[in-house]
Amino acid sequence: MGALTTSTLWLIASGPLVLAIIALLPGTGSRRATRLRIAFAKLAALLTVALALATAWAVITHGTLRTGTAGGAGLGFSLYVDALSAMMFCLVSLIGLVVITYSDNYLDGDPGQARFIRWLCLTLAAVLTVIVSGNLLQFALAWVATSLGLHRLLLFYPGRQAAVLAARKKFLSSRLGEAALLGAMALLYRQFGSLDYATLFAAAANLAAAPIPAGVHAAAALLGLAAILKSAQFPLHGWLIEVMETPTPVSALLHAGIINAGGFLVLRFADVISLSSATLHGLAIIGGLTALFGSVVMLTQTSIKVSLAYSTIAQMGFMLLECGLGAFPAALLHILAHSFYKAHAFLSSGSVIDIARASWTPSPGGRPHPLRMVISIVAVMAVTVIVSSLFGATITAQPGVFVQGSVVALALILLVANGIDERPNGYVVVRTAAMAVIVAVTYFALQRLMDLAVAGSLPRTEALRGPLDLAIVIAIIASFAAITVFQGLLPGQGAAPRWEALYAHVANGFYINTFANRWVLRLWPSRPRALLRVDSR
Repeated sequence: MGALTTSTLWLIASGPLVLAIIALLPGTGSRRATRLRIAFAKLAALLTVALALATAWAVITHGTLRTGTAGGAGLGFSLYVDALSAMMFCLVSLIGLVVITYSDNYLDGDPGQARFIRWLCLTLAAVLTVIVSGNLLQFALAWVATSLGLHRLLLFYPGRQAAVLAARKKFLSSRLGEAALLGAMALLYRQFGSLDYATLFAAAANLAAAPIPAGVHAAAALLGLAAILKSAQFPLHGWLIEVMETPTPVSALLHAGIINAGGFLVLRFADVISLSSATLHGLAIIGGLTALFGSVVMLTQTSIKVSLAYSTIAQMGFMLLECGLGAFPAALLHILAHSFYKAHAFLSSGSVIDIARASWTPSPGGRPHPLRMVISIVAVMAVTVIVSSLFGATITAQPGVFVQGSVVALALILLVANGIDERPNGYVVVRTAAMAVIVAVTYFALQRLMDLAVAGSLPRTEALRGPLDLAIVIAIIASFAAITVFQGLLPGQGAAPRWEALYAHVANGFYINTFANRWVLRLWPSRPRALLRVDSR
């Protein structure tokens, strides 16, 4: 490794370090001291973005970069940056810069602004350290620091009882996840004698064609469990929909960056996790159920931020589903696209009414018909099958990519169906059909580019492994097709008593979070009579 790339690699550590120093600087709490801290935080975030871009370029030109571990057996400080790390570092640093800048105006005049910036910078520093860590011990320590920093941000307004309840649920879930991560770390150290990434990945590659030891299966399962708990998967998702009591910048950072840590964990240790078929199937099943649950409940929410939170739960489910089906590059693309979209969605959520008014159009006038909905589903799925075949992402060759492409295509069903309803206007039908083709081509082309970009950093997308994978794929596609039909028929059936009852149950998330609230309050009592009235919404 040349001196230039070595210097760049060590310089990347200065990004999180400077953010941590800014957070720990003493301050008087005066407005001048707060303004100075914010200015330094912006400069530190800007420096981190520049370092991330420089490191990404070094990875492009020189390949994977890593330092030796400052300690034996991978138990010291080290850095490991490949295409996966470089992309995630650029993502988080850029979103961090935007969130810090947004917080300047959003909390201007708030007496707790300096405290907020301090914990925001510390949390960002911890997330960035997770991404560039070169060994599992360092990863685990930064992982814990991320959770503790987020806990303080969730309690920014400690007088809000809903915020306290959400923070406590997150605290308990995080401790379980951290216990799973530490258990996996102990098992891997016992199996391989090192926690250094290069050693772990090389050992995993050597085991690919040999019988897998029980300890490796157990470690993979614990890593998967840690990812599930971090990603707010069903049924431990409730804390995520209740963090709306925190300032909007926290929601943007959480949903666009921190919540992705579970997905990054699976991707970072994909070489180990992919050795255990049972773990992959578990991720696929739990991810698929969570994606289905979050997508259905999201449709019934009247609060913009709660709707976005359920959307995040669903998207994290999709991401774990893709990992479970062996489509690791697709999961990375999903993380990147979702993070940018969700950060923008939260930071612009206050303008949603103006956006809706500006985009309002009269109804097409055509009367919806179930048969047209079925025709639209068949047409869109046919387009998906054809386009996926052109890119080699068929249901047997790349099931994880195919199932996500099918769900993306199904999202256009209502648009296509409305175009068919406008029978006098053939142009609308052609336009919506062309849009479906464009979306399918774009999706599968991006997947292909991601495969090329992360070659060598992530395992290649796996083919269909057996009947269980096929059953999962078919179940997910059929379920989302049914949801699409349900969404199209609901407006015309909303007045019926059975539909009203179903809507109420779905809107409350089938009361899963209410039961979780009661369980947490019994375990961790605090004003039980007041808090028991806090429902899942």
